[in-house]
Amino acid sequence: MQIANDDQAEFWGKSDMGSRWLTFEDQLDHLLAPVLALVLDEANLSDGMKVLDIGCGTGASSLAAANLIGPSGEVQGLDISEQFLERARSRAEQMPNVSFKVADAQVADLSELNCDALISRFGVMFFSDPVAAFANMAQGLKPGARITFAAWGSLSENPWFKIPHVAAVKHLGQPPKVDRNAPGPLAFHDRERVANLMAQAGLTDIQVRPVPLTLTGPDDLNEAAKLCTRVGPAARVIAHFEGTDDDVKIIQSSVANAFASYHSANGTRVPAVINLLQARRAE
Repeated sequence: MQIANDDQAEFWGKSDMGSRWLTFEDQLDHLLAPVLALVLDEANLSDGMKVLDIGCGTGASSLAAANLIGPSGEVQGLDISEQFLERARSRAEQMPNVSFKVADAQVADLSELNCDALISRFGVMFFSDPVAAFANMAQGLKPGARITFAAWGSLSENPWFKIPHVAAVKHLGQPPKVDRNAPGPLAFHDRERVANLMAQAGLTDIQVRPVPLTLTGPDDLNEAAKLCTRVGPAARVIAHFEGTDDDVKIIQSSVANAFASYHSANGTRVPAVINLLQARRAE
């Protein structure tokens, strides 16, 4: 397999952080269900379509797409993490119209796929060269086929990330500054910049818009705090400073207190802003 993003392959495929995603898979799929619904609604999938799912992770987006396109359609899920795809394949055992492949979508040969649509739920913000990645992913599509993906808005627009990040920094300190546009969950927060990257890649009919959503976390505030501090920006701060179990407990307690204003009978409902980005492969 050709790889251009070795650090991401290591991070998601072999590190403790990737393993944590598997541990919290059910909670994360529930949390991000409104984001996936947004992507699928806007992608306008229909019976018989062939769909390319980039950064499919453990398969939730691929399985949902497969249900929309029916048995005559086909979903090809790509991810750089073999451990994620092992789980995805087990979830899709009864769905013959879904297949998964380990691949770095920035450089993999996708030219034979000839797909009708490309989707991604938070799977395209991690490429070292986004322009090359967009151009290469377009090669997996028919001319005129649509790309629809979701990325996080800015840190300030997303309390699910900001509150635990602030709590971790307050307790452990500020890690070294990094480029806000560097590969990572928030790399596509700048909507104008991402639209420009897609244009440089030769995509057309580019549309970028912020979409306010509400994420539903675990009912219990402590469980919600645990989830958002073990996966995401706060987790990286904790890892950088080699935070102890006691450090993690202190940070989670602070987050649980801050999340109290978002707690309701329907769970921990946290406002979010998701960047919805769409474009087409040139005719």
